Amino acid sequence: MASNPRTRIMYIEHKGEGLTGPARIGRVTFSKSGKSIHYEGKTFESLKGSGFKANYFDVETGEHFWISGCKKDGTDGLYTTAVEIDPDAREEYWTDIRGMPEKKDVASFKGPGKHVGK
Repeated sequence: MASNPRTRIMYIEHKGEGLTGPARIGRVTFSKSGKSIHYEGKTFESLKGSGFKANYFDVETGEHFWISGCKKDGTDGLYTTAVEIDPDAREEYWTDIRGMPEKKDVASFKGPGKHVGK
């Protein structure tokens, strides 16, 4: 009996060389064991606390990423950055996660980050 893979809409930010990088909101799939995350043909595994401002790495390239669950207030990233939302995640993101159904067609926004100077 085949089971459907477990999916979730998550925040995915490529860290590259700095504290911020290109960010997306998209639907990821978890491996059966739950130890790996799959997104857009890439496989990510936990850095187990060893990353600098990153918590996952691409198993093929070794590049670091910040991947987290989406927050109602939009502070998904660590720092302010532009965020693109995948078309198949937009309605669920804006309606169920953010509670802003009027924005269900909005494809991008400036994420404030949780470490914003006041």
